[in-house]
Amino acid sequence: MPRGNKPPTQRQLRVGEELRHAIANVIERGEFRDPDLQGRLITVTEVRVGPDLRNATVFVVPLGGGDIAPILAGLKRAKAFLRHEISRAVQLRAVPDLYFQSDATFDEASRIDALLRSPEVRRDIEAQAADEFPSDAEDGA
Repeated sequence: MPRGNKPPTQRQLRVGEELRHAIANVIERGEFRDPDLQGRLITVTEVRVGPDLRNATVFVVPLGGGDIAPILAGLKRAKAFLRHEISRAVQLRAVPDLYFQSDATFDEASRIDALLRSPEVRRDIEAQAADEFPSDAEDGA
């Protein structure tokens, strides 16, 4: 029976956070032989674990921006090494299979911030604020 859009369980969240810390520590140590990963600063923003704890999606973003495609390819090649290091750091019956994906939340937040700072939206917000909160001069104070 598929879970549909049910929120993750406490166990999924806890295991995801443990995996995020373990993966971030391995990446921080920089023990990769892959040229696409050497010397790159990578942030692990989130790890989502499946309900059966056998699959995990690792969301990453390069620190300071840049092209994510070579990083994702390098992480995919280093998957076996990462799983081995995770097995040493986290106590799980089985280490989940790792899938790497770019985290677009920072890009989306930047886009929304740019929209909110646009002159059209600023004008509408100021007009709405003026209608809701008339100035004290009109009250005769």
